[in-house]
Amino acid sequence: MNRCDTLHTVPTRRRRSAPESEGVVKCPQRRWQMSIHWQELFVAFSIGCALAGCAGGSDTTVVKLAHGLDVTHPVHQAMVYMADLVAERSDGHMRIDIYPSEQLGSERECVELIQIGSIAMTKVSAAVVESFIPAFRVFNLPYVFADRDHMFQVLEGTIGRELLLQGESSKLRGLCYFDAGSRSFYTRERPVLSPSDLEGLKIRTQESATAMRMVRALGGSATPISWGEIYTALQQGVVDGAENNPPSFHLSRHYEVCRYYSLDEHTFVPDVLMIGTASWNRLAPEEQEILQRSALDAAEHQKVIWQEASDEALAAVAEAGVEILHPDKGPFAEAVAPLIEEYRSEPEVYRWIERIRALGKEMGAAPGGDAEGDLQ
Repeated sequence: MNRCDTLHTVPTRRRRSAPESEGVVKCPQRRWQMSIHWQELFVAFSIGCALAGCAGGSDTTVVKLAHGLDVTHPVHQAMVYMADLVAERSDGHMRIDIYPSEQLGSERECVELIQIGSIAMTKVSAAVVESFIPAFRVFNLPYVFADRDHMFQVLEGTIGRELLLQGESSKLRGLCYFDAGSRSFYTRERPVLSPSDLEGLKIRTQESATAMRMVRALGGSATPISWGEIYTALQQGVVDGAENNPPSFHLSRHYEVCRYYSLDEHTFVPDVLMIGTASWNRLAPEEQEILQRSALDAAEHQKVIWQEASDEALAAVAEAGVEILHPDKGPFAEAVAPLIEEYRSEPEVYRWIERIRALGKEMGAAPGGDAEGDLQ
């Protein structure tokens, strides 16, 4: 097996020349060729990797996957599991190289990189995807899902599959969803038991217009900050709190600064495994099938390890002295209900809301944690 530390796929079985915009490096007989258009920092990185060279010829297709999570995160572990399945099912003819911890850029930057073909795949929060695919705003709306069961019925059914393909006109194709649990508020100096407790607080949000509108609707001041900068922002008082799921709260060590964790579970925002359409189309049909099937199997595996990680995270932060609170979700859902209704003026988003609500009604689920109720 050759080692090619360059960016994107290395399908040396196909002899056609790749367009320069694909950022492809072919490595037969130690020769390489690459043309890539990106920021100066990324170019410098690419040159450094290219100098590493390639050893020998190979028929291995190498797929580069970058993301921003720590290697101990259950979503990263699921991607490693997927990579192992791909290698096994292809008899070693396919390999996924994973670059975690924002090595190749932030979530948004990695999406832009797969669009231009500089890397093949990324894991990105649906909150970030909405900037590229408007339909994904539906995932970032508060209390659009009643609970985890409702969410999985959507993600694993027709609605979820259709949404994964909504970005093809933007050169993005979704392969699967990874469970990212429910997001709740954590704060430094005072607990959040009702929307009024958010008044005057600066809350970090993802780079999502919908997430920012939600925090403002609840009375807080939304402050978008990239993932890698949150700890310092909390520590220095740039923000008063943030919102995320239990494993992320724990593994980021944000609990060292924020001593209150209020489980209002305002959103269930999944992670999305995406591949650039140029990279997808360059894979042979049998390679596409292996990758897709392995991604779906990894997602199923991840559901189990996610729940375990979530339970362990809550226990760990509680042991560290964090006060875990269970506020009434009703007032939160009521405060943000007008936000959802505003999307009636955006039919391309509201039609997805209606379909998700209709499925919830069939299940007898309702937002805000109620067992029953009118989702309209």
